[in-house]
Amino acid sequence: MKQKGNILVMTLVFSALALSMVVTSISGFGFMENRAARQKHGSEMAFQMAEAGIEYYKWHLAHDETDYQDGTGQAGPYVHNYYDKDGNKIGEYSLNITPPPAGSSIVTVESIGYTVAYPNTKRKLKARIGFPSLTDYAFLTNSDVWIGDTEAIHGKLHANGGIRFDGTTDSIISSAKETYTCKTYHGCNNQTKPGIWGDGTPQDFWQFPVPAFDFNGITVDLADVKAGAKSAGVYLSSSGFKGWHLKFKSNGTFDTYKVKTLYSIPSPGYGKDVNGVKHYESYDIKTETFYKNYAIPANGLIFVEDLTWVDGTVRGKATVGSGKFPVSPATYTSIAIPNNIIYVNKDGSDVLGLMAQNHVLIPRLSPNILEIDAAVIAQNGSAQRFYYPGNILDSLTIYGSVVSNGVWTWSWVTQGGSIISGYKNTNTTYDANLTFGPPPSFPVGNGYQLISWEEVK
Repeated sequence: MKQKGNILVMTLVFSALALSMVVTSISGFGFMENRAARQKHGSEMAFQMAEAGIEYYKWHLAHDETDYQDGTGQAGPYVHNYYDKDGNKIGEYSLNITPPPAGSSIVTVESIGYTVAYPNTKRKLKARIGFPSLTDYAFLTNSDVWIGDTEAIHGKLHANGGIRFDGTTDSIISSAKETYTCKTYHGCNNQTKPGIWGDGTPQDFWQFPVPAFDFNGITVDLADVKAGAKSAGVYLSSSGFKGWHLKFKSNGTFDTYKVKTLYSIPSPGYGKDVNGVKHYESYDIKTETFYKNYAIPANGLIFVEDLTWVDGTVRGKATVGSGKFPVSPATYTSIAIPNNIIYVNKDGSDVLGLMAQNHVLIPRLSPNILEIDAAVIAQNGSAQRFYYPGNILDSLTIYGSVVSNGVWTWSWVTQGGSIISGYKNTNTTYDANLTFGPPPSFPVGNGYQLISWEEVK
């Protein structure tokens, strides 16, 4: 019996020890789990603090669009405290700001967040923030639009007027009108139509009415181009003849010519614009004399105070402005595109902007197959090719953006849809590089947008 009693006591002792070890293990495991949970919470809080840093700088730029030093006037990083709802400091975020490179509106913001409790547990986010430019659109117009059944639009199209859309698209088609009066030059007899109508597809992309775009501010941007060209770019005053011809070259320069004489328009002797006004003046170069070769300036700005022809092969980033100041409708100048404009690279490194105070025109003797790589603005006039009776060409390809105050057209058709002048086939492809990397001094929107963000190590 004694032996059994001893065995029982020893069993109880060992059981108690075993239970104690189990309890200790469970307690240790629970402590480790609790610590891991707290660290995980600290990591999540650090992430949220890094996000707060990004949001803070978006807010800061909304109030001071060109301050890339957090209001300090000093180089970063810029450290900010992070408080809880009771006003207790629980962490910090540290910011590094990279200003936009030349010709871009994109600001890069790096934000590192960490808590007071776990200062070594850090999360880092990198965001790109930029102004969307006017060239965010494949087409933007202050008037009515008719996209024919042989036309394709790759990119957004917006009209402050109504849209007859018989073509195809892969992006948003928007109008500021709920209804409008469709005119005869768009195949109607002054009928009331919805803001967007027609046989085009897909109609799921149609949006109307939406807020109108304000064209008035473009004048300021053209004046900025002139000022920048006179101070650090290339400025050309009156040619003394018909105007200037700028021919871009693949080596990053451009030749300038003084245009001496123009071809006359053969019988019936006129071109007719979209408003029915006959134009007896020619825009086709007959003779010209070489003036000078220029390198594309560092600021990219070229201003011509005269009628301007532009073509060639573009390497680099440039904006050509054409206008006269003080502003008067009687002295508005235009830009004509007599031949192909081609980028050496279509990756955003080569960009051309054409800003005309009046029209952007394609002359009568333009090539049968024409390509225009550029973003163009007809500030007070229209982007168009005049109606030349019986002058029918094959295809026009635009890689970039077209902004036209007035009614624009490259083709003229009968009410039945038959081409009677201009290009039979037109294809416009939006250059996505232009949204946040527009040509120098091109108009941009009025608010920063988040382009992308990522977590980095």
